[in-house]
Amino acid sequence: MSDPEPTEASATRGERSDPTPSGPAAPAGPARQRRRLPVLVEVLLALAAVALVQAFIVKPFGVPSQSMENTLQIGDRIVVNRLDGSIARGDIVVFGHGDTWEQTRRSPASSPLRRAVRFVGDLTGMGPSNTSYTVKRVIGLPGDKVSCCSVDGEVRVNGEPIDEPYVFEDLAFTGGPDGCDVASPSPRCFGEITVPADSYLVMGDHRSQSADSVIACRGSTFTSGCAKFVHRDRIVGPVVFRLWPLSAVGTID
Repeated sequence: MSDPEPTEASATRGERSDPTPSGPAAPAGPARQRRRLPVLVEVLLALAAVALVQAFIVKPFGVPSQSMENTLQIGDRIVVNRLDGSIARGDIVVFGHGDTWEQTRRSPASSPLRRAVRFVGDLTGMGPSNTSYTVKRVIGLPGDKVSCCSVDGEVRVNGEPIDEPYVFEDLAFTGGPDGCDVASPSPRCFGEITVPADSYLVMGDHRSQSADSVIACRGSTFTSGCAKFVHRDRIVGPVVFRLWPLSAVGTID
């Protein structure tokens, strides 16, 4: 009896004709990658987010001068709360202006590069911008009558001396029963100034180095037109936090 012809199954002895995979099925093709936005678009979105935060919530600033020593030092990085619209006597505030306090913007930059740098500064709050910013302490509120000095050399608001433990290196004052009511008043003296509506009288803590609201009034009891004020619309907000230096990070009294 002849042997049967080998079938395909017997010819491939030890192999399965229809093997079943023992592990997970291999992917049909390369994994689909998530699409990314162009780099330029991502940068523009990041800048827009920064601009919105600074326009409506908080805004960082650098302290440019010694006028607020020793509360704030040159180079300190501070944060202003833009959500707080209330201004109280004693608050430290940042306000914007142009080349003078009366102007809203600085004179135009002379070159396209400087104009571009200022635009970035307006957007990010870092570096030069089209607005100058000054930091001072609020002394007089709208309608207040501010003068200096009491017999002890203190600033008076509505006739009452105010306590100012933050003052550093004040201007010279010669006391006495007449205070500043003498022929040649001390450099610290200035006559009574009435703060206009919607405006504030501001001064620096480092009084002898501060170009503030009353710098042109000092040394005289005649104060008509000598004071300069900060309008409510120019105030960015009160200073609430110091970011730099690391040794002084925290809230500001």
